[in-house]
Amino acid sequence: MNNLDRWNKARFTRSTKINAQAAKIEANRARYEAVSAKTGVPWDVIGVIHYRESSGSFAGVLHNGQKIIGKGKKTTIVPKGRGPFSTWEEAAVDALMNCHPYAGRNKDWSIAGTLDILERYNGLGYRNKGLPSPYLWAGTDQYVKGKYVADGKYDPNHVDQQLGVAPILMKIREGEATAPTPKPTPAPHPPSPAPKTGKGTAAATGGIIAALAAAVAFLSDLPCQWFGFFCG
Repeated sequence: MNNLDRWNKARFTRSTKINAQAAKIEANRARYEAVSAKTGVPWDVIGVIHYRESSGSFAGVLHNGQKIIGKGKKTTIVPKGRGPFSTWEEAAVDALMNCHPYAGRNKDWSIAGTLDILERYNGLGYRNKGLPSPYLWAGTDQYVKGKYVADGKYDPNHVDQQLGVAPILMKIREGEATAPTPKPTPAPHPPSPAPKTGKGTAAATGGIIAALAAAVAFLSDLPCQWFGFFCG
């Protein structure tokens, strides 16, 4: 089964921990976005690598988690000799652009492409054995047990206690995907004038006629001399 198939079938087995880590990564989004702007790597991909490599500690380099930021030291494990680095962001750019698997050069950030580069970040030892990588799938039903506990040493019964990057990434993107999109409020229309009816028109006409009749009756009761007429 390939990683895309696993992504489509995976179910969380450590939901509480996944939710907590996704929230922590989202809280530091601005820092990941600053590195993303310089490397082209999506901010949430940087965030899940940071979790896996150094449990989200900004003292640890993105290369391998060694806590050498601001200490004037270089990395001593693979990749060796990187640094020194004065900031976490500086180290993260170096890890993504200048070290295997050169994530900053990746152009395919589809789900399949993203999972492939994340697996390569840790190595293809599991893939070569036909096994799901705990680096990706721990915390889902796609992984049960088995881990490389040292370089070249695979323990089939060891259960990885860290989460894989895939379920955390799923949770982050699930939140974005399900965020409601506000609907535009239509502009109010002015009220339409009430239509004139035949009944209303007839009533108005009748009122005018009645007023004229009253005026004529009033005038007919006045002495004719008032109008300069001859009275016989």
